[in-house]
Amino acid sequence: MRRAEKKKKAEASTAGEAHPAIAGAEFLLSVVETHSTRGNGKVLTMDSGIKAQQELDKIEEQIAKLQSLEGQSGETRRQIQQLHDRVSDLRREVSSHLNAWERTNLARHPQRPYTLDYVERIFTDWSEIHGDRGFRDDPAIVCGMARFHGQEVVVVGQQKARDAKQRVYRNFGMPHPEGYRKAMRVMKIAEKFGRPILTFVDTDGAYPGLHAEERGQGEAIARNLLEMSRLEVPIIATVIGVGGSGGALAIAVADRVLMMENSVYSVISPEGCASIMWRDASKKELAAEAMKITAKDMSELGCIDDIIPEPPGAAHTDHARAAELLDAALQKHLSEIKSLCVKDLLDTRYGKFRKMAQFFQVEG
Repeated sequence: MRRAEKKKKAEASTAGEAHPAIAGAEFLLSVVETHSTRGNGKVLTMDSGIKAQQELDKIEEQIAKLQSLEGQSGETRRQIQQLHDRVSDLRREVSSHLNAWERTNLARHPQRPYTLDYVERIFTDWSEIHGDRGFRDDPAIVCGMARFHGQEVVVVGQQKARDAKQRVYRNFGMPHPEGYRKAMRVMKIAEKFGRPILTFVDTDGAYPGLHAEERGQGEAIARNLLEMSRLEVPIIATVIGVGGSGGALAIAVADRVLMMENSVYSVISPEGCASIMWRDASKKELAAEAMKITAKDMSELGCIDDIIPEPPGAAHTDHARAAELLDAALQKHLSEIKSLCVKDLLDTRYGKFRKMAQFFQVEG
């Protein structure tokens, strides 16, 4: 009885006082909130929205350490949950006001989920297919058969890596011509067996090296554009990170083109554009805004069909949740197009790309 009374008294005495570590996390969070919001509630980025996200990452690390401590009272757990909620809300606020360059940095984040991360979480019975039957296998593009909620599909995606050895192996996600030929070989298999094709775009561009050009890089990309436009199966392409130039478009001619909220889709990098237009790569932020490369910009221009939301703080903060959101979008769009007859499917796909860039008409 005495022990129980002592425990109750201890809990009562700490109920009104915050744990020192909680108080420290609350102070840091209040600093981020002060620098990231105006009095009228509109969000301002600090020196950079990415900096605010980094500060929130540090706060979440402290919260995670607090959660791992044993013997916490109910009041302490409640305070920790409140901190979690505040961090999530602030992440959403900051993310909704990021500019084009900041979203480019998020799209390039090294911890962002890549194609195989999504394959692991969304698909079952994954069986990878290698080689182009002509030269070699290109690890920068992964292809294979899988099941998507019980339905047999074919998956094609560009694959990056996180450590130095894997980056070299994957060629930094920049495919050679044999990668695109492998992708087309697998897509033809999908057409033969009537399986929908799901592609995942995440590359800075096709590899521009001498040997890639000698083996017909331009021809391989052009061939994919031609063949994908007339494949007689549903195709959904999703830009999950960086969609760069023809290297991205070579697997993105689809019935539905989707973009993750913090992905970018462009004909050239902002640094490359700034170097050409202003002879100054440091003007990359200005170039990013002018190029209209974000998912919101692409949607307004009619170049994509849907924007897939990401977890608070972007996809790299929660791979599982990002996969859930992508999964739901793929289910929705696949159910809408798989019932179309082949003629309607091809006519709609052709019309979709023919209508792009028609923004106004001038009457004579």
